[in-house]
Amino acid sequence: MDDGAEHGRDRAAGGGSAGGGLDRRHFLGAAAAGAAGVAVGSTAGCDTTAGNPGATGTPGAGPSDLAAERRRPGSPDWRIRSTGPPDAVEGYTDRASVRPGEGFGLYVSTTAPGFRVSAYRVGWYGGAEARLVWRSGRIAGRAQRHPHVLPGIRSVRADWPRTLAVPTDGWPPGAYLLRLDADHGHQRYVPLVVRSATTAGRTVLMHAVATWQAYNRWGGYNLYAGQDGGYGTRSLEVSFDRPYDADGAEKFLVYERAVVVLAERLGLPLAYTTGLDVHRDPSALRGATAVLSLGHDEYWTPQQRRHVTLARDAGTNLAFLGANACFRRVRLEPGPSGAVRTVVCYKTAYRDDPYFAAHRDQPTHDFRQPPAAAPESSLTGVFYEGYPTDAPYVVHNADHWLFAGTGARRGDSFEHLVGVEYDRVTPDAPTPSALEIIAHSPLVCAGRSSHSDSAYYTVPSGAGVFSSGTMRWVEGLMAGSRADGRDHGMDARTGAFVTRTTENLLRAFAEGPAARTRPGPRSNVRSVYPVQGASGVSTRPGAPAPSRTRTPRPASGRGGSV
Repeated sequence: MDDGAEHGRDRAAGGGSAGGGLDRRHFLGAAAAGAAGVAVGSTAGCDTTAGNPGATGTPGAGPSDLAAERRRPGSPDWRIRSTGPPDAVEGYTDRASVRPGEGFGLYVSTTAPGFRVSAYRVGWYGGAEARLVWRSGRIAGRAQRHPHVLPGIRSVRADWPRTLAVPTDGWPPGAYLLRLDADHGHQRYVPLVVRSATTAGRTVLMHAVATWQAYNRWGGYNLYAGQDGGYGTRSLEVSFDRPYDADGAEKFLVYERAVVVLAERLGLPLAYTTGLDVHRDPSALRGATAVLSLGHDEYWTPQQRRHVTLARDAGTNLAFLGANACFRRVRLEPGPSGAVRTVVCYKTAYRDDPYFAAHRDQPTHDFRQPPAAAPESSLTGVFYEGYPTDAPYVVHNADHWLFAGTGARRGDSFEHLVGVEYDRVTPDAPTPSALEIIAHSPLVCAGRSSHSDSAYYTVPSGAGVFSSGTMRWVEGLMAGSRADGRDHGMDARTGAFVTRTTENLLRAFAEGPAARTRPGPRSNVRSVYPVQGASGVSTRPGAPAPSRTRTPRPASGRGGSV
């Protein structure tokens, strides 16, 4: 891998896709809206919340009573109507996640004389997809100072004074969107996860906040490019002490929200956490029935990977619902507002990381690269290969239990479901021995023919592991709804297929180790790739793993999703 190739893939905009365009960042329709047909609920009423004069909140929502929470009416007015100019109103929190009842600081800058904050919990809520849990009174606004760029590492921090302290009393665990409503009518989101006190017996949604931050261009820099759009001027560290760019929550809205809505609609026992929390706490996943890695989950610490692997080996099912998961090895460091506030990833310049001199086994670059090479395929079963592509998803083993009820037959295809990045099974990479390829989708990436694969395997603990092999899987849950944005040309048929398959997955994984209740994998890798891999790479034992495919793209473009 060279810097030029890295630059080609590591563009800065944090949006868009080739061909179909992931530059829409609202993703505001219902999960499987075309098939659900459930009416939108009414707005919930609120009572006064102590600790913040003028604030309102909903009492009686116990932190573990998600069944009662799901019966509450939703708030269909949660969507943003106008973002306005970039500096119209923006903010960030001093915690990526909090426990129920634990307060956090909110930091806001606006060109308006005042603003309000509304906290919406994302869920099904009869089709409304969010519920108003808390609302502040009017708060005086001010324009905060310009971003502070740390020399050398080019890390951007806002370093604003705290605007207000927000209580979370009565907030159930879940994924939240704090909406900032400025007096002049412009709005932004600030994402927050209220994490569950326990994951035992639950399906865990593991939100990829480190990846959100890696692509965040606020202040002109992220881990892909600097203000000039160049890879060489990129940040080497990125800080959570700054707002997110665009609407403030675009990675969550595109790659995560639809899974939250679906899982809540199914009524599963759920728990909420972030990759940062799994990194910090070896027991964070103890007793979980399943862990869901959502649509774009690229940046992991070795500790997070180790804790997820240990959970799998103890019987926790894993689902990787995107592509390019567990790809970058990062280090987490403190920031001005507290611990675990900085994501460090030097990538190809890992030798320049001062920490590396004394910790040669902890480079901050791709997991698959030496030193300390540990390809992601040993966990996910698939190997990230390329960007960009746009291709049909092709069913290979139609009788697999995951496809039950979809009506799909071998060779059936679903247009545009593979993209913009993809994974494939690569026999030369470390791969679980009993691995079943259930979808095998021909594609072309940068002029080279290859395949994207969905794969399934189990381990002795009984845990099942599913990888979709495409970054559009979560978007596919919304296909055909035409709600607030483009869907890459995916139609309602694709939406119904992805939704039913995901329902099968979530229901089975919620029952416990999948090998105990569902048929095991039928190893077919050597029959699918008998001599050569899909990219023409020899599969002889011991051959080096292939590099991924990338097409150069201007760093200032909106075309890339990674």
